[in-house]
Amino acid sequence: MNRPFLVAQISDLHLKAGQRLTYGVVDTLGALRRAVDHLNASQPRPDIVVISGDLVDFGRADEYAVLHPELARLHMPCYLVPGNHDTRGPLLEAFRDHPYLPASADGPLDWVVDDHPLRLIGLDSTIPGGHGGQLLDSQLHWLDAQLALRPDAPTLLILHHPPFISGIGHMDREPFINAAALEHVVARHPQVERLLCGHLHRPMQRRFGGSLSCVCPGTSHQIVLDLQEAAPAHFNLEPAGYLLHRWQAQQGLISHNGVFGDYPGPYPFYDAHGLID
Repeated sequence: MNRPFLVAQISDLHLKAGQRLTYGVVDTLGALRRAVDHLNASQPRPDIVVISGDLVDFGRADEYAVLHPELARLHMPCYLVPGNHDTRGPLLEAFRDHPYLPASADGPLDWVVDDHPLRLIGLDSTIPGGHGGQLLDSQLHWLDAQLALRPDAPTLLILHHPPFISGIGHMDREPFINAAALEHVVARHPQVERLLCGHLHRPMQRRFGGSLSCVCPGTSHQIVLDLQEAAPAHFNLEPAGYLLHRWQAQQGLISHNGVFGDYPGPYPFYDAHGLID
């Protein structure tokens, strides 16, 4: 492939069943439909979509039953990992037609896809029944071995929980438990181009093990940017967004932050006389 390879990342869909509003306020189904329409209409269109967790709000089968047909409207393959609002069993049952997912929900839903110019490794960072994130020692050994298999393949790691402290107090109270151990693994494998995360409902970045950990904004609601230690757990309806990662071997990986919705413009900078005064 000579043209750039485009990866759209969306996150934290928090879908409800029965057309219910999430937290009594947010039309997450409508937001997801707008996101899918936007990605399908994009020019150039993304080659794939990755979804970094919190697919639904309570991890129930009826919620995944609403989600599945909405994601099936995408005109490109999509790959997903669970977040702390998801439940492995119902998720796996609903997405049996996603062949990259494990056959059993008895353990973490980790996976590898080698079908694209960028290798994809999905990591299940959830703690069943908990809010924070971790990777088990067995997952870290598995990841290390997978990365060692293809040291020359540029790779994206997709996981829900960002492995760093964000400064948003209520989200940091249950942090990623063994982030340092993950960072040691990543540091041994320089082909890791990005860690693509969700959970924080805001775009942010941090250097991590010689790579870069990127957090995707929410597809509907955003967490309030309040860096006071005692800040309450609040969200708002700032513009919903996504990340668009552009890969070309000679130029590397460039990550763009986009928003969903209709806004005034576009307007020209120039007319027939030059820069518009």
